[in-house]
Amino acid sequence: MSTPAEIIETVTRFQHAFEPNDVDTLMSCMTEDTVFEHIAPEGVSFGRYEGHDAVRAVWESMPEHFPECKFVIDDIFATEDRCTCRYTLTFKGPEGPVTRRGVDVFRMRDGKIAEKMAYLTL
Repeated sequence: MSTPAEIIETVTRFQHAFEPNDVDTLMSCMTEDTVFEHIAPEGVSFGRYEGHDAVRAVWESMPEHFPECKFVIDDIFATEDRCTCRYTLTFKGPEGPVTRRGVDVFRMRDGKIAEKMAYLTL
């Protein structure tokens, strides 16, 4: 099992890869059977995606849903095989910048993200 510091390092590397939309880095932080589930604002679909290919497709579509995104970690902590990250996401909306607060809850396995549950404010 990873230490809390190792978990935080992995999740921080993962979260920081969103701003440049570095899909290869995102996927390198996730297990092959990873699960991503999210609820997002403003008409962006929500759902559950299972497996590397399905989750990769979501990350590849991020610029379409959240153009010019800026991602700032506000708080992060880990214990055992869990990590929680509160963040602020800013992206280009149809009428200008949009800012949303979010929380990601992670389950880790073998030093990688096995599950990411994401919740954004509306």
